[in-house]
Amino acid sequence: MSRVAAMLLVILCTSGCAAMPAGDSVDYDPWEKMNRSLYQFNDAVDSASLKPIAKGYKKVLPEPIRNGITNFGRNLGSLRNSLNNFLQGKPDRGFSELARFAVNSTVGVGGLIDIATASGVEAYPEDFGQTAAVWGVPSGPYVMVPFLGPQTLRHLVLLPADIELDVLHHVDNSSVRDRLWVLRTIDLRHRVLSLEDLMQDSKDPYVTLRESYLQNRKFEIYDGNPPVEDEDEFYDEFLEDEDY
Repeated sequence: MSRVAAMLLVILCTSGCAAMPAGDSVDYDPWEKMNRSLYQFNDAVDSASLKPIAKGYKKVLPEPIRNGITNFGRNLGSLRNSLNNFLQGKPDRGFSELARFAVNSTVGVGGLIDIATASGVEAYPEDFGQTAAVWGVPSGPYVMVPFLGPQTLRHLVLLPADIELDVLHHVDNSSVRDRLWVLRTIDLRHRVLSLEDLMQDSKDPYVTLRESYLQNRKFEIYDGNPPVEDEDEFYDEFLEDEDY
């Protein structure tokens, strides 16, 4: 916990004081040339490995089992979600995530069954990148990371903190831990297979991925209620680009 707090303090102090979160922009991609090369690399690696595995995973495993794996993976992030909600000044949501973890880890058989949601206990996923944004840390440039995909610099710097608060990271048995990491990764890749058509129909898949990612991050940071003026700007630019 002290390491996590130190990381948050360092990034806050070194990035200056800003209102929430003034530095975000869907056009902030000064490293586009490098990012496009890394996007092509990631796409090639994914097409040759993870994507076909995810398709096989979906075909072989029945939906109830896949849902259980998804629930298990999400439950592992509940403690991280709870801490970040507290750090963002949302204690009710922090306690909600603690309750979800307690219920799903016990009655829900280690998180395989999402008893909490069925009982009306809502989920409030948060990460340290979102917390930093609420504290006023600008997003920094858009970054395409090998194997990890799209990030903002703010989120990338704080990824170690997210990993530190992941329950799976603290499993001592490396053989079990590694297998669960792989299974969770495959499940995550399978859950975005439905986006393939959107990417294939796009004239520029790189731009589609970038703008979708950054808009989604803004949506998450503002808990689903981004400023109206930002939404208007985005749609005005989109309409201009499409020459409507």
